[in-house]
Amino acid sequence: MIKITPEELKIITGYIHDISGIHLDASKKYLLETRLSVIAEEHGCTSYRELYNKAKRDPRKVIEKQIIDAISTNETLFFRDNGPFELLRHKILPELIDARKPKSPRLKTPIRIWSAAASTGQEVYSIAIVLKELLGDTSKYNIKLLGTDISDAAIRQASIGKYNKFEIERGLPRDKLNKYFTLSGGFWKIKDEIRIMANFRKLNLMLPFAGLGKFDIVFCRNVAIYFTLEDRKKLFNKIADILEPDGYLIIGSTESLTGVCPRFTPKRHLRSIYYQLK
Repeated sequence: MIKITPEELKIITGYIHDISGIHLDASKKYLLETRLSVIAEEHGCTSYRELYNKAKRDPRKVIEKQIIDAISTNETLFFRDNGPFELLRHKILPELIDARKPKSPRLKTPIRIWSAAASTGQEVYSIAIVLKELLGDTSKYNIKLLGTDISDAAIRQASIGKYNKFEIERGLPRDKLNKYFTLSGGFWKIKDEIRIMANFRKLNLMLPFAGLGKFDIVFCRNVAIYFTLEDRKKLFNKIADILEPDGYLIIGSTESLTGVCPRFTPKRHLRSIYYQLK
């Protein structure tokens, strides 16, 4: 495994921050060596400075994409922490449907949800299952369910909706597995009735949210913890801009917006915290 020098560590961590917003300090030296040495060797590099130089000169950004895929922490599971999904089922969606119900019976009730750090899709499909179970006939609603992530590899898997035994057993109850997935070639694939409810696209949260539109609900869980305080402030201010005035923001159970974005106020329902604009 190629060892990284202190100077290279500074260069590489700065580059990773520039392309992804992910902040890594000197304590992540071994993690960088473990995840990037394979990429360096694949491209014939004998040092991380050489890898950096090749990445910067690569017009197709192949190396940049590989580095992002390697560094991104795609730690996720179905119905992660469960609390936000109970909150969605029992409070947020019923309130939202009442608020968005159109005056004409010919019009559909809009429901627009964004998972800002969708990883390989488990959060998005968990949301879709909640929608399906709560609403029944989803054709009566105008549902926009978007999942974004910075990793090309994660978005590819999310779009296909196929998971191995380890991935499928993390958080997914047996009854939902049998109802919403089919087994094929040793992998579990999400059924089309759930798959068609969601769309996925690549998005760097540090860049402008061009073309995203407005959302009623935003899930932004367990991603801002990898950003600096200044970048977290920028991120949640941008989220505030695309959230409807009466919309809902759900962040990670260990996260807080105190000192980050004063435009939001925390609210509690049972044991769950969510945020709304002031």
